[in-house]
Amino acid sequence: MKNVVIYIHGKGGSAAESEHYKQLFPDCEVIGLDYQTFSPWDTGKEIFDAVEKLKGKYENIILIANSIGAFFSMNAGIEGMIQKAYFISPIVDMEKLITDMMKWANVTEQELESKGMIHTVFGEELSWEYLSYVRRHPIGWRVPTQILYGSTDHLMSIDTITDFANKHQATLTVMDGGEHWFHTEEQMQFLDNWIAMR
Repeated sequence: MKNVVIYIHGKGGSAAESEHYKQLFPDCEVIGLDYQTFSPWDTGKEIFDAVEKLKGKYENIILIANSIGAFFSMNAGIEGMIQKAYFISPIVDMEKLITDMMKWANVTEQELESKGMIHTVFGEELSWEYLSYVRRHPIGWRVPTQILYGSTDHLMSIDTITDFANKHQATLTVMDGGEHWFHTEEQMQFLDNWIAMR
């Protein structure tokens, strides 16, 4: 096969989710990346190494990335190796998400800088190193990209997603009533139809 799809899962997901996409891309090899780290600098390197390896074996690489997997992918320096991308509920503005979580946790920048790491009551770790990295590495993404977004997504607002899509010439599809996590039968059917329209 000349074409390969690489699937990058979101938080709490797994490479096994890539199985779902095999029927949607019958003319492609479909591979899920089981990354072992969870920071843009480490995970970005894992993604870059995996894509670079695929580049030596396939003519075209298609990226499917879910949630934070999209953020990691955009930080991985793989633009020149990807022909097309599908982002599902992508985190497109990590700085805004972190500062939103800081507000939810009632944490100031000064507190986070002095403590370095703060564990929140809603289970997320806030990290000054992470926030600083995100600010030093603004996203530049020039790959033809399709975005699927649920109208009730609680992590990224429609304004944030629309702004990103406009700035990066991405095509945005919104599922009315869709959530951040596409998982119900109706949501997965919508997702399948969205990919089938490619």
